[in-house]
Amino acid sequence: MDLLTAPLDDLLGQASQLVRDAAAGRVLERATEHELARQVSAIGDLARLTEALLVDAVGEITRRSEHGCRDDFMTSHLGCRNVTELVENLTRMDARTASRLQRAAKAVRPEVSGTTGEVLDAAFPRVRSAMLDGVVGVDGVLAITEPLQASSPRIAPSARRHAEEIVVAEARGEGPHGAPPASAGILRVHAQAWALALDADGAEPRERAALRARGLTLGTATPTGVPIRGLLLPEVAAQLQTIFDAHLAPKVTFDNPEAEAAYEDGEPLLTAEDTRTRAQKQHDVLAAALNVAASSGLLPTIGGHAPTLVVSVTAEDLESGRGYAHAQGCEQPVTVSLARHVACAGTIQRVTSRDDGRIIRIDVRDRVFNRYQRRAIALRDGGCVIPGCGVPASWCEIHHVTEHAGGGPTHTDNGVLLCWYHHRFLDRIGWQIRMCRWPWKTARRRSRDLPVGGQENCPLVAMSSAHV
Repeated sequence: MDLLTAPLDDLLGQASQLVRDAAAGRVLERATEHELARQVSAIGDLARLTEALLVDAVGEITRRSEHGCRDDFMTSHLGCRNVTELVENLTRMDARTASRLQRAAKAVRPEVSGTTGEVLDAAFPRVRSAMLDGVVGVDGVLAITEPLQASSPRIAPSARRHAEEIVVAEARGEGPHGAPPASAGILRVHAQAWALALDADGAEPRERAALRARGLTLGTATPTGVPIRGLLLPEVAAQLQTIFDAHLAPKVTFDNPEAEAAYEDGEPLLTAEDTRTRAQKQHDVLAAALNVAASSGLLPTIGGHAPTLVVSVTAEDLESGRGYAHAQGCEQPVTVSLARHVACAGTIQRVTSRDDGRIIRIDVRDRVFNRYQRRAIALRDGGCVIPGCGVPASWCEIHHVTEHAGGGPTHTDNGVLLCWYHHRFLDRIGWQIRMCRWPWKTARRRSRDLPVGGQENCPLVAMSSAHV
């Protein structure tokens, strides 16, 4: 006997009509702020009640698809490989959401004895009661149960029930401090705090699990990049985050009332505009960190030399700026601009070969700034010379202002510090660099001249925006 389809169809019809009326009448747009807040809260209540029914339904599908012969599974009867695929097809959700529903059902749905048919208590009965009351949805259920469940082998059942009771009270707004009902994020913090407090073994079990699960894998190269996946140890992730924060934190400058104002035609000079996303900035920080590590001399060598990125390109493509280059260890071709970037701070080795592949000549051109030149340029520039960029000198690369291929020497008069990002994409971000002479003066709008010393006829560095 189908006891649920008719009421569900009735609710679905009412909800559908309500959505159409609200959209047609622009009800949400016409509401005041307080009215809109109450409406969103009521919609959230309905969503949590819907999720409660969905969790129980998914739990029942799981029960009918996990015991006995596979041919007797509900999933097999409906032509699906597993519960996740069936839930995806029935609800139009993605696999991750279907998996979350299954985990929530496992935590709060009562078990049924396979021998007697007796209904057993749920693993977290108070969480289940809160779910049925619409207090918590799937997010709240998992926020409470997952931290406590992970520590359950090392926590006494009575202590876990006590922790569950207190956290559920926080979800209902009935906690000891009288706080309003907590969101799923706050509930997870409460549950994690209780799990840590009750776990006598401390962090040791988690560390052992983390050591086993740690890993980092580079995926197959695609035309848009190389995917990376894996799990970092907490301290490794913290160190990486510290490096990100050090480079991406806003730079604070203080006004010097005695300094000459940087104005031209009555308008202040502008710094470089950085349109990168947070994720793109973190990628570029990682690239700079890898370059610093590779050039530090502290890493193991390969063939007696520091780890070196080798990029090959034909002379014709390098001269024309078109075509493709190839990086050693990467299956996908790269742009000629990457080859120019590597060549600007590295060594060019010209290899001449015949059509049959036989190498007939090798010519090496050392164009790397030596450590004495680098110290002098770092002392002069202080860091990346692009206005507004705060990357320090130790993390910068040295850029040939006049390209080596165009006759530019590897000399302090022809080298400036650029961070990895501004060096890699200098031709795209609108800034041009030129060397000028003393005295220090302001160039045209959106440009700046930087002194490199106090002596007469000492070379200077000037940046000007190509967007002017």
